[in-house]
Amino acid sequence: MKSQIIGLRVGGTVFALVCLGHLLRIITQVDVLIAGREIPVWVNAVGVLIAGGLSLWMETVSPLI
Repeated sequence: MKSQIIGLRVGGTVFALVCLGHLLRIITQVDVLIAGREIPVWVNAVGVLIAGGLSLWMETVSPLI
């Protein structure tokens, strides 16, 4: 059981860091090019919602185990 809690906490932390990376790009408006095409900032807004949601979910589920 302890290893499941640790796994969920580590996963939640990783998703929180990914969320912060997306937020950083939104705030700084850095251009990102992939194969010569610019990626719009709204993609990062979706990333914030998904990564932030997964992070919160993992952190709230971990005490229940």
